[in-house]
Amino acid sequence: MVRVRFAPSPTGPLHIGGVRTALYNYLFARQNGGKMILRIEDTDQTRFVPGAEQYIIEALEWLGIQFDEGVHIGGPYGPYRQSDRKPMYRQYAEQLIRDGWAYYAFDRPEALEAKRKEYEAEKKTFQYDCNTRSGMENSLSLGMEEAQRRIDAGDPYVVRFKFPDNLDITVHDLIRGDVTMNSRLLDDKVLFKSDGMPTYHLANIVDDHTMEITHVIRGEEWLPSAPLHVMLYKAFGWEAPQFAHLPLLLKPEGNGKLSKRDGDRLGFPVFPLEWHDPKSGEISSGYREKGYLPQAVVNMLALLGWNPGTEQELMTMDELIKLFNIEHISKNGAKFNLDKAKWFQHEYFQQLSDEEVGAMLEAQAKEHGAAAEHDYCVKVAGMMKERITFPSELWDTCCYFFQAPTEYNEKDVAKRWTPDMHVHMQKVIDILNTEPFEHDAIHKALLDDYIAANELNTGKVMNSLRICVVGRTVGPDMITLILTIGKEETIRRIERAIEKLKVEN
Repeated sequence: MVRVRFAPSPTGPLHIGGVRTALYNYLFARQNGGKMILRIEDTDQTRFVPGAEQYIIEALEWLGIQFDEGVHIGGPYGPYRQSDRKPMYRQYAEQLIRDGWAYYAFDRPEALEAKRKEYEAEKKTFQYDCNTRSGMENSLSLGMEEAQRRIDAGDPYVVRFKFPDNLDITVHDLIRGDVTMNSRLLDDKVLFKSDGMPTYHLANIVDDHTMEITHVIRGEEWLPSAPLHVMLYKAFGWEAPQFAHLPLLLKPEGNGKLSKRDGDRLGFPVFPLEWHDPKSGEISSGYREKGYLPQAVVNMLALLGWNPGTEQELMTMDELIKLFNIEHISKNGAKFNLDKAKWFQHEYFQQLSDEEVGAMLEAQAKEHGAAAEHDYCVKVAGMMKERITFPSELWDTCCYFFQAPTEYNEKDVAKRWTPDMHVHMQKVIDILNTEPFEHDAIHKALLDDYIAANELNTGKVMNSLRICVVGRTVGPDMITLILTIGKEETIRRIERAIEKLKVEN
């Protein structure tokens, strides 16, 4: 059975690049009838941020990315938090030492720093590897007996992986094909730290094996570590999972990885939910709080680095599951496009029912102290929905359906309202008072029998009427608007505008 995992670290809010990684894992698992696991990788306790784990879970739940096993729901391969699995990692580190694939290293931080400076003075870069380890303090140079004596004496130590000298290591990647690197270019990574915790490299290999993960789908930033991971599987005598390293999400201009600073600079979220930093108190915006619909965010992210091989852009989660194919993931980074994100949001907002949008409008109207009957709000929502991208735009776009204008846009008035316009607006009142209050009758009496018959400027008259009713020259079909707010309310607004604009002009 296909088993994939999403394994974030609780070091802060979940970046949308991480969300995309979770999404691709989810689509792949569901398409193949497999299992999706959420594992929390908290081996670096110095970077742990309170609240981050719950944030990750809440964000993925909001987006509809569902898990079969995980830290929040349990499962047969638990525990699913690495700090809760701590006792098991030491035995694997010791197994590597016994089998000659790892060694104890006692080098103190100041000694390592001195070695780095020594190399820098010679315009070289120090790397703890097959060429340098014999000159360092470790069980290879000191001998196992001396190493054991130091351990018994309580000297701090780490466990490092022992790369073979001059070995070509090939990683087969489902997106990039074969990637080969020589072991002389790789440093002997620390697998087990002096604080008794494994590093990511050891823990994730042990966890993936013991949880029977079949495919590791993760960001390309882990590609340089893949040779070490392949060698760890070899050292343990385990079958490695298949790897797929996803392209980066890039800044809108394309140069470099998308970061929170880019979002701050250009005014869009890079996190799924709003994040309140418990240390600094800083608040970072989230897609949910900005009013994005989760299905819009999912669809947008799915197409950042992948395509279905067709021109189709709007896809439900079920359609994405059906169409997803790792072979169609790009090797190149994908530029974030804010305009496209808004386009997806608009398209999905239009798919909401008039009832759903009407309920949002009703709540906002009541917040602004306006009388708002439910059926009326639903009717207005149906008329105005196509103009809306975010729920936050509803009140500003629709407020004149609930409240008469108290001010009139100066530029619109200067362009449309002539000294004799009050005469024409009075005629509109006469028409409303004498004609049947329905669309065709008002249209004929106003546009045909009055404006056209008297060779008036249709744009000036109708836009002046719109200024009276709305306060500015925006809104739906004018007669439809009049019929919606009602005869009496329309006449009241026209009379008030005539009085106010006569005085001002």
